[in-house]
Amino acid sequence: MKQPKFLDYLLLTLLALIWASAFFNIKIATFSFGSLTIAFLRVFFGAIPVLLLCYLKRIKIEAFSKDWYWFALIGLINLVIPFFLIAYGVKSVQSNLAAILMSTTPLSSTILGHFYTKNEKFNFMKTFGIMIGFSGIIYLFSDNLLIDENNFFSALLILLGSTCYVIGGVLTLKISRKKNENVTGSILIWAVLILFPLAFFIEQPWKTIPRLDSTISVIYLGFVSTGIAWLLRFKILVNNGLIFQSQVSYLIPIFGTILSYIFLKELITMKVLISLIAVIIGIYFVKAADKAKFI
Repeated sequence: MKQPKFLDYLLLTLLALIWASAFFNIKIATFSFGSLTIAFLRVFFGAIPVLLLCYLKRIKIEAFSKDWYWFALIGLINLVIPFFLIAYGVKSVQSNLAAILMSTTPLSSTILGHFYTKNEKFNFMKTFGIMIGFSGIIYLFSDNLLIDENNFFSALLILLGSTCYVIGGVLTLKISRKKNENVTGSILIWAVLILFPLAFFIEQPWKTIPRLDSTISVIYLGFVSTGIAWLLRFKILVNNGLIFQSQVSYLIPIFGTILSYIFLKELITMKVLISLIAVIIGIYFVKAADKAKFI
């Protein structure tokens, strides 16, 4: 891979900002929409730019091929369940906490990678990083000012959503020989098919008159934070590789916390800051161990 240039770092920062901006927009979307509807609209609008790119690049979408069950399963675990859990949890949890909780994905993936892959085993540096990172999450749950008996379960659901991302990522290894755009387009199609009947029959969104800010946020969540972000991720992966792209993990919880304060004036306590620092340090040690393998 080529040596990263200023433009590459600019694109990486932009990707982090887009993904981090999803959290406060989810919060705004919950003012008018149910959790299933938010999840459905995210995958619906997110599928548009991805499928358009596949059409322009003449990449075949294999959503209904002989591997359809893998696409359906990954769509369920990697999109449907986490999108629903995050939206449900953010209704009663500050969006900046959701950003920190979701940033544990690299830590969870390291744990699962140890058990389900051959070349991602624990070492001292990874173990230290995991312990520091999750210690920060445990400390975050002790912040009684922001997490109490009324929203404790919601915070756990968000954490479960991050784990679903990891499981979906492991399952994606089963079809890793296929193009990224094809896989993403296919799982988005299946996510739309799964969520459409659930959202419309359970929440009946047509009966709701949504606020303008909620409508803008849910369209942004789909088209930008899901669709455009995935395309930007593809570009960074092709140009700079996985190790460079994975550095976005450091920036998302930081930007998520800052943006939530700017747009929603959400409270940032000392425990939030300490937890944020601990998670970033944990991610750093895990990523440093991965990087050392390639040097």
